[in-house]
Amino acid sequence: MKWPSYVCHFELTSVKEALLDLSHSTRMTSEKNIKKMVKNMKNEKTNENRDELAAIGIGAMIVFIALILVAAVAAAVIIQTAEKLQQNAQSTGEDTTDMMAGKIFINSIVLTGAGGAGTNLYMTFELAPGSDSLLATAIEYNIICEGTGGGTGLSQFGNFGSTAAPATTITSTVASQLGTAGPAVTINPGATYTVIITPTGNCAPAALASDTLVVQAGAGGFTYEVLKYGATTNAGDVVV
Repeated sequence: MKWPSYVCHFELTSVKEALLDLSHSTRMTSEKNIKKMVKNMKNEKTNENRDELAAIGIGAMIVFIALILVAAVAAAVIIQTAEKLQQNAQSTGEDTTDMMAGKIFINSIVLTGAGGAGTNLYMTFELAPGSDSLLATAIEYNIICEGTGGGTGLSQFGNFGSTAAPATTITSTVASQLGTAGPAVTINPGATYTVIITPTGNCAPAALASDTLVVQAGAGGFTYEVLKYGATTNAGDVVV
């Protein structure tokens, strides 16, 4: 009788162990599945974060490129404007230099002539500081004078080295050229010169007349002076 009981005991024990093994295996499988699901969820969350970061990076890149384009356009406009201003300033400076580099400064104009009559214009002049040397023939003058009865539009012109009518006589105050009559070859800055102009016809000095003298030195600027004659035109009268 004892042997069957032992057999049943062993069989029950085996069944319990088998059930325990099956339960343990099922639990292990379930834990593995849960871990796998958690891992997948983590991976999915990480991918979503990566997608969001990529979108933010693309937007920042687009904004950065737009800023570069705007900066490039602004720089081009600024450079073009600066270049234009520089060209205008350079052109203005060159024009001003050309005008001042050959400008004549008239110190005085006095009437001279034989027998006390003021028939000639005795003009003392010099070149502006910084001027270049000029030939006497390069300095031209024009007298715009009143006509008979007060009419205007008449003129007389020539140059400071002219030997033809109306002839001019130019003399330098430089020691080497002092007392030299006739056209001076070169007019140098820093020296004072005198020139005698003899207006003729309607441009001859007349009482109470107001003529205009225009002098241009080479390609430089113009010098304007009004020749104001008094009630008489005697030698020694100051016109300018």
